[in-house]
This record gives sequence, structure tokens and C-alpha cells, in this order.
Amino acid sequence: MKFVEVGGARLSAIGLGTWQFGSTEWGYGKDYASGEAGVIVKRALELGVNLIDTAEVYGLGRSERIVGEAIRGQREKVFLATKLFPIGLPFQVEGRARASAKRLGVDRLDLYQLHWPSWLFPPRSTMPRMKRLVDSGRVSHVGVSNHSLTQWQAAESALGGPVLSNQVPFSLIVRAPEHELLPWAQREGRVIIAYSPLGQGLLSGKYQKTPPRNFRRARRAFSAQSRHRLQPLVDALGEIGARHGATNSQVALAWLIRKPNVVAIPGASNVRQLEENVAAVDVELSDDDDARLTALALSAGE
Repeated sequence: MKFVEVGGARLSAIGLGTWQFGSTEWGYGKDYASGEAGVIVKRALELGVNLIDTAEVYGLGRSERIVGEAIRGQREKVFLATKLFPIGLPFQVEGRARASAKRLGVDRLDLYQLHWPSWLFPPRSTMPRMKRLVDSGRVSHVGVSNHSLTQWQAAESALGGPVLSNQVPFSLIVRAPEHELLPWAQREGRVIIAYSPLGQGLLSGKYQKTPPRNFRRARRAFSAQSRHRLQPLVDALGEIGARHGATNSQVALAWLIRKPNVVAIPGASNVRQLEENVAAVDVELSDDDDARLTALALSAGE
């Protein structure tokens, strides 16, 4: 496994995103939540993955409970990240962190992230409470998610210390983090946690002819026009993958984690998909591969 070390944290370059654990919108069903999801987490740890990311809002706490059960007895192997959804009042931050920790079966969260910027309360209302969690030992690192650079910097100023990470959509078809977020993270010793690193499956190529059946079907990115525009990039992923003995998804992940200060948290619908994602760390792209994909990604748009 490849690791990214920043700010005293050590994160596997490929982590595991668990939005789909217990969340009905993915359509995986009860058997997945009660069985396969936990097996996926355990297998991830066996493969050297330490970054497991969840959130209180995923399945309204079910994802945290599934992760907590799966990591029982293996806490030392996990860099455990969860997220606070920006509803409620600032004074509830500490209680909700304790509730997440209880569902996860731990006494400390490695990374506690503000899931979105609050619509009602500025960082000066929330971040000092995050700081108290750090000072008390209940949280090791504070992070944010879905924040612009200005919002990230404001959160850090209000915290009075490093906000380790910003979890944002980042992939060959969502390049926005490269404009401001990534250069700042590399310069300041912070990390970008890339979610939807495969464009929710678009970069795998499996949906080029037929869109998925769940909620993703309604997204503009999965329209026939968008999928047609993406075809040259999908073809290049396949051609490069063939030379490296890799899949489209592995090449797309390898392109992403080749960048300093970036880790990716793809989800997995089964153990085989997890294993495929993790194996992306062994795909060594050349500079020419990188340049070709980057050029095609720019033409594909965001």
C-alpha cells in the first residue's frame, strides 16, 4: 500500500468510502448492509487500507454502525474519519461527535470533518468546539468537506490550527480541485480526500451504453450526450490499462493518487471491486500516460 503522510497523519492512498453502507438511495438492499458491507471493510484492512470514511448522515447512522462492527478488535489498523452534517446548533457539535464515536464503537475519531459549510453559522461558531474535541483527545484531526479554498482557510483561522483535509469530488472528469485547493494543500502540508474518484462509476466504462438503475441515472453526467462526450477518455483509459494489465478504474485511480497530497476514497459494491480499487496503487503510469489522460479530461469537461 502507498501512504500519504501529512500533519502527523498517515493515510492510505486508496481508502474506502462508505456512503452506500445502509443508504437506501444506492439500491443495494438489506443483504448488502447486513453482510457484504462489513466483509468489504474487513477485507480492506487485510489489504493495508487504513482510511475508512463515513458520516453521521450516511444511512442516518447505519453506515457508522456497520463500520464500527467491522473494525471491532482492529482499531489500531484504522484511520477513522467521519463527518458532522451542518444542521442543528453549534453547541451540539461535541454531543454529536460523541454519538458518532459511540456508533463506531471507539473513544477517539482520527478525523472529524464538517460535511458542508454551514448555511447558518460561520466557522467561528463551530470550529472552536472542534478545537475542544481535539484538546480533550476525542478527535485527533479536524477536516472539512465540500469547502472552497476561502471557506477552508476561514475554518482553519477559526480553529486556530491546521484543518488537515478537505474532502471534495475529484476525478478525471471533475478537475476543479486542481485550480486552488490542491496547490494550497501541497504548499501548506494539507491533504485532499477525493470522493467520487471514478465519477460514481462513469470512468469504469460500464455505463457507456446503459446508465445505472439507481439515483445516478437522473444525473446530467449520465445522460446519453455526456456519456458520448466521455467516450475518447474511456477509450484511452482502456488502451492505457491494456498496456499496464489494469482496468479503466485502476488507471483512473492511479492518475489521481499520482498527485502529491491526494488520497482517494472509492466505494465498493462487493469485495472484488474493493480489491480492484486497492490494486490501483501498483499501477505505475508514465508521464506520457498522465499527459494523455489529462488532455482528454480537459476536453471532456467537468
